[in-house]
Amino acid sequence: QVQLVESGGGLVHAGGSLRLSCAASGSTFGIWTMGWYRQAPGKQRELVATITTGGSTNYADSMKGRFTISRDGAKNTVYLQMNSLKQEDTAVYLCHAASTTSYWGQGTQVTVSS
Repeated sequence: QVQLVESGGGLVHAGGSLRLSCAASGSTFGIWTMGWYRQAPGKQRELVATITTGGSTNYADSMKGRFTISRDGAKNTVYLQMNSLKQEDTAVYLCHAASTTSYWGQGTQVTVSS
């Protein structure tokens, strides 16, 4: 089993920045990819960014250039640096990990005000 705990969400003004963290614990050896998804009320869950244990990354087009995903293998932690935040970035951000099974964190709220 894998447990994922997110942190770092909060309230920021448009144009501001936040850094989210996701710490994985438990049977993490088999995890080959981790990432961030987000879901706003009335919208479908969408991909934000993913990163493999080898360091390969991918981003949703709307986040590319503003968000950066990174990892610390020694700490079993992934990060999402979010810059130039917009009101439309307001959502619950959820951490995801996959081995032969998918795991989800509980999410952390990001609210961007005008």
